[in-house]
Amino acid sequence: MNIYDQHLDKNPANFVALSPVSFVERSSEVFGDLPAVVHGQRRYNWAQTRERSARLAAALRTLGVGRGGTVSAMLPNTPEMVEAHYAVPALNAVLNTLNTRLDAPLLAWQMNHCEAQVLITDREFAPVMAQALRILKEEHGREPIVIDVCDSEYSGPGERLGAHEYEALLAAHAPLAVLPGPADEWDAIAVSYTSGTTGDPKGVVTHHRGAYLNAVSNVATWTMPHFPRYLWTLPMFHCNGWCFPWTVAMLGGTHVCLRRVEAHAILQAMRDHAVDHYCAAPIVHNLIINAPAEWRQGVKGVRGMVAGAAPPAAMIEGMAKIGFDITHVYGLTEVYGPAAVAVKRASWAAESLSEQTRLNGRQGVRYALQEGMTVLDADSMALTPADGQTMGEIMFRGNIVMKGYLKNPAATEKAFAGGWFHTGDLAVMESDRYVKIKDRSKDIIISGGENISSLEVEDALYRHPAVLACAVVARPDPKWGETPLAYVETKPDATVSAEELVAHCKSLLAGYKVPREIRFEPIPKTSTGKIQKFQLRERARSASAID
Repeated sequence: MNIYDQHLDKNPANFVALSPVSFVERSSEVFGDLPAVVHGQRRYNWAQTRERSARLAAALRTLGVGRGGTVSAMLPNTPEMVEAHYAVPALNAVLNTLNTRLDAPLLAWQMNHCEAQVLITDREFAPVMAQALRILKEEHGREPIVIDVCDSEYSGPGERLGAHEYEALLAAHAPLAVLPGPADEWDAIAVSYTSGTTGDPKGVVTHHRGAYLNAVSNVATWTMPHFPRYLWTLPMFHCNGWCFPWTVAMLGGTHVCLRRVEAHAILQAMRDHAVDHYCAAPIVHNLIINAPAEWRQGVKGVRGMVAGAAPPAAMIEGMAKIGFDITHVYGLTEVYGPAAVAVKRASWAAESLSEQTRLNGRQGVRYALQEGMTVLDADSMALTPADGQTMGEIMFRGNIVMKGYLKNPAATEKAFAGGWFHTGDLAVMESDRYVKIKDRSKDIIISGGENISSLEVEDALYRHPAVLACAVVARPDPKWGETPLAYVETKPDATVSAEELVAHCKSLLAGYKVPREIRFEPIPKTSTGKIQKFQLRERARSASAID
């Protein structure tokens, strides 16, 4: 033992577990009178937001939620979703944000898999959630406590499903004196489901330390000032909003909530609330580009962040032409959303717009607080040369990497083989050490920022009696980034139309997973019968270029 190990132990005065919950307490303490949340006619400052979150935490504790308990949330981008991101981690419980685009069987499967104790759900989603809860009870024997949110900005149909109403529940509980957070920063903060390429979705478990550090990294990546006015165009259910619920809390900023992501509503909110930052998949940026010019009048000084499918060059160039400053980031659910960024260098400003677009379109370099990002040969784990030609797999390691996959040790071990997290994305390292994706080793289609498993779509197609063979690949799409394209061979003497197959898929899949196009063409195979998808991807790209 050396001298620096003697009488210099950790204690409550010099060591506190890192957790983004602390950002909420600080902003309430220091910026309590400043605006925190804007939603329609509702306005909350940071003191009020902290109090509402502390009341929700008190209510959840009364309902039996504690360390390791799971709270599922089926909510749009409303104040209640913000508050769930503060209250659930404060109890050292785990937040499971549900994708509002999913169908009932998959929602039921996810809530069962993560053993949800409580469900907070918006009335708008009552039809699908009623079905999901019925499946959850009948097939899995699980009945979570349901809290209904009756949002002031929603006037449509939707019954209440549970015994508790959100605002009444908050009113019935005094706020916790302290939002305590975890004892150990390695404790789980959230579980988010990713579709993967095979079988059931995988539950990505993230921890307080990673969420804290990625929230801080967002600030460094964007050089964000204090008191940003952040517009919620990105669904908070997606990777916990890329950790921005906690980033905005850290800076004492304002959450400008947006229940529906529509071009007019986006631009009106930007103008009315002097929004200066937002994040979105390429499709949302395209909505802004294609909006009537008069809708954009009075909107200025806005900085956007884009991720998801590699953004089309036309999108990046289009946003530049209308005066939006776009930062391109890259990541996955397993790395808390974005964990790499195409950092803009001053010298790029001297380049042509097309060259700036190319430079900005790369996946870039690791976030400031991510320890490693590189391109390795997946078999040998050797570094690939920075020649812009040699392909390898993008890999990460560091504090902004998940704990692992819930109840799936085999998948966790495979993902971390060799001491790196394997993304499954094939890329090259360019001479300036910026990474550029070239292909995907997993057959994932990213449509509007959401992952679609090609195998899941193929499984649905194979359930039709007329289908002999099929393969689903990504087709480039100017609006969605990518959409599913299905190649189909029918059985001898069988007849089926593309419309019939689309209707068949709609009965089995969430709407955004249904193929946008079906082609009845021979499918290339090896001598052993293995489908050669790389040929189909080339065929799809060529057809798109012609179209």
